[in-house]
Amino acid sequence: MRPLPRPRLLSAALASAFGTACTLWAAPVFSQDSNLPAVTVTADTEASAKGHVNGYVAKRSATGSKTDTPILETPQSISVVTADRVAAIGATTVKDALGYTPGVSTTVFGADSRYDWISIRGFDGYAPGFYLDGMPLRNNGNWGVWQIEPYGMERIEVLRGPASVLYGQASPGGVVNVVSKRPTTEPLREVQLQLGSNNRTQIAADFSGPIDAEGKLSYRLTAVGRDSKLPAGNMDDDRFYIAPSLTWRPSADTTLTLLSHFNRVRGGVYTRGRPAVGSLVPTRFGNYILDSLLVGDPNFNHFDVDQWMVGYEFEHRFNDTFTARQNLRYGRLDVDYGAVQGRAIVPLNSNVSDPRNYQMLRRSISGSRESVSTFTLDNQLEGNFVSGDWKHKVLIGLDHQRTGIEQASYSGGSAPSINIYAPVYGGPFIVPAPYVDANTRLTQTGLYIQDQIKWGERWSLTLGGRYDSASTIIHSNLDGTRSDIPEHKFTKRGGLVYTFPSGWAPYLSYSESFSPSARLNPDTKSPFKPETGRQYEAGVRYQPVGTSDSYSAAIFDLRRQNYITADANYQPRQTGEVLVRGLELEAAFQPVKRMNVTVSYAYTPKAEITASSTPSEIGTPLLAVSKHRAALWADYRFDNGIKVGLGARFNGSNHGDLNKAPAKVPSYTLFDAMIGYDIDRWSLALNVRNLTDKTYFANCDQYGNCYYGDQRKVTATATYRW
Repeated sequence: MRPLPRPRLLSAALASAFGTACTLWAAPVFSQDSNLPAVTVTADTEASAKGHVNGYVAKRSATGSKTDTPILETPQSISVVTADRVAAIGATTVKDALGYTPGVSTTVFGADSRYDWISIRGFDGYAPGFYLDGMPLRNNGNWGVWQIEPYGMERIEVLRGPASVLYGQASPGGVVNVVSKRPTTEPLREVQLQLGSNNRTQIAADFSGPIDAEGKLSYRLTAVGRDSKLPAGNMDDDRFYIAPSLTWRPSADTTLTLLSHFNRVRGGVYTRGRPAVGSLVPTRFGNYILDSLLVGDPNFNHFDVDQWMVGYEFEHRFNDTFTARQNLRYGRLDVDYGAVQGRAIVPLNSNVSDPRNYQMLRRSISGSRESVSTFTLDNQLEGNFVSGDWKHKVLIGLDHQRTGIEQASYSGGSAPSINIYAPVYGGPFIVPAPYVDANTRLTQTGLYIQDQIKWGERWSLTLGGRYDSASTIIHSNLDGTRSDIPEHKFTKRGGLVYTFPSGWAPYLSYSESFSPSARLNPDTKSPFKPETGRQYEAGVRYQPVGTSDSYSAAIFDLRRQNYITADANYQPRQTGEVLVRGLELEAAFQPVKRMNVTVSYAYTPKAEITASSTPSEIGTPLLAVSKHRAALWADYRFDNGIKVGLGARFNGSNHGDLNKAPAKVPSYTLFDAMIGYDIDRWSLALNVRNLTDKTYFANCDQYGNCYYGDQRKVTATATYRW
């Protein structure tokens, strides 16, 4: 019997008669007479905090400390979604992969082909951007947002709560860090075919291994090609992705890894936004806009992205005490985007009893052309010191980020109204003048220090501080003006953990964040202070010794302060504050051999604006937050190679962003399923997300729109490994 290789993530989708999408799961190689199941792990198999994890439970992470640290000793909530888990649940996007993670809402804008919109602990998780390998994918809150290819991921890590001591400007809700696949010292060869909903066909390949006999050089080449359609309008949803990487280890103390990727997206735009009147509630005539209606227009909708990145991670260990690291990356992103949106039902005459007055939908258009260039450099010096029972892991870092954005964006104009029962698509489309035509330069330089102190092998104390200097310079091409907005901020962090021999680890922590306001006070003509976040958290983790099980619970008090709101004269005032309090539970365990279970629950009794220049906002949630969210996934692998899985995701009711929905947004439960078969070098799987094809409202915003969630997705995947 051959030894088990590491299971690997399989991603994307292909055509299916169900009009949905599914995913197959990469399994280990078995000999013909093998009865060993896939992904049944009883020991820590991680080589490092950035390496592959066999199974669903990671024991180490660098996202919460920028050092290779056991999660048990990290004094802040962190979830790691491994590649094996992503494949098992049939996730083909980052948003799908985080659907079983506590504290994360994946329903901000419902079904959307463009981006992975999420919120974390009641705050936008997509601004100022995700992180890739610990370095920012900075965006400016518009359409120039970096794309992430799921097949290129080794793991997705969510650090909940403020994290500016490590990363500089960041959302108070938390940080999403995606870890790339890296070269391996063992040969890896994988070819994958996926067929799924909407004529979706994807071919992917992943090759890695040593180049020379001594193993000093190793490579990896990951590639994806997808030919697909969006769920409506016969619009394309095509992608090409390639990620070559190379690792050089001239000695046991020195490592240099070159990382790069190119990603091209060519497609239309598919969203399921509707006016709240006509979707969540009926019109005055009592009718509804069909949820299957494409309110956009395939003759205008387009979303084209070209992005590339190249960089390196360098590490040198001088001796048992000092290690130096330098991470560098440069990238460019070009976006050409345009879409038609539905606005509201428009009457044809003044007769309220005339049914014709409730069947025409007014539409407008928006779009943007953007070019984004980014440079990031992070220098680190780590020192390990021992003094009696005290051990110090000191990290001193200096990082610099520079992002340039050329942006010309428009919104408004007009597109022909459509009949919601008999839509006819086509122009004329009137594109308005841009509301933004500017060149923006964002820079940030931060000096940080962190000390991870261990006392007597049981107590772990983490202390950190950081000083940032940030600036935003905006050159407007509309009026020729220049705005130069410098900002400075010091943030701090502290946390204490006690680890019991039995695997229990209670902790307490405090953390802060900041985000430049990039706005001027109209009264003083000077910049507003940066927005800030601060969080108190108490929690406990439990990792039973000798198992791969993991349990965690956390309660938190999180505040966003210096939040800018508008007064009665629509002038910005820095008087806002948002408060979120809650409880989060997460568990991943194996109740019996060959069975994996993951469970999460989030209870958020308070999420509200506590101060604002707009009195009507006080007491309402900034973003819709359901009081209860829960998710459960379980899978089982039989001796004969058959595997089955079933999951459920529950989202409680709410009243939309700022409680602006005209009625309660109903709760819903979605089911996911998987069935597959592993034999010899082959792994086959069929994944179905939203198994019953349930129609549901994901959210309603403050502007009178509601968003339907994703329809059923079916993906069949066949993977061959040798």
